[in-house]
Amino acid sequence: MSSRDRILGRIRRATAGDRDPGAAVPRDYLRVHAERTPAERVDLLAVNLAEYRAKVHRTDEDGLAALLARLLAERGAQSVLVPAGLPPSWLAAADQTRVADRAASTPYELDAVDSVVTGCALAVAETGTLVLDGGPGQGRRRISLIPDHHICVVRVPGQVVDAIPQALPLLDPRRPLTWISGPSATSDIELDRVEGVHGPRTLEVVLLAGSAQ
Repeated sequence: MSSRDRILGRIRRATAGDRDPGAAVPRDYLRVHAERTPAERVDLLAVNLAEYRAKVHRTDEDGLAALLARLLAERGAQSVLVPAGLPPSWLAAADQTRVADRAASTPYELDAVDSVVTGCALAVAETGTLVLDGGPGQGRRRISLIPDHHICVVRVPGQVVDAIPQALPLLDPRRPLTWISGPSATSDIELDRVEGVHGPRTLEVVLLAGSAQ
């Protein structure tokens, strides 16, 4: 028996009396902290996204293509990564070179892309969180982690829920879930904030009004 096996055995024996396999897991926590209208829910999402230093924009279907073209131009992007399933109309007004989301792309190739535009699975208002699950228009997880500029489109109010307990039943745990709360950020022991270490330095969120899903 290895040292590892002996240690794990001691842990199992020490904790065996603490478990009741038949005990129900308490579920009496609050599922949401306030009652909100759909509009209030979207407003709260916008506030919390901005609190995390994401840039928030609002538009409707008629204005989306022009807004995305402007955001890419203001960024100075020459190329944009486009996941499979992204509605073609979204980038109809943009003139950047399109880069497909390919399994064969290397991290170096993805790092050379200026921007990426995706949709999302849903957004959580109380935490200012975007959730991507690799569905149509979202692409592989890595395309939201490597390019330095991420524009994420959220259909509102249909894709916005109040809180995480409401979000979890709507998500498939077998899918590659990516939870995003603001641009990538970390800090050292002196709390000096550094952005862009583990993902996009700039996150822009477009709240697309009038969309049920």
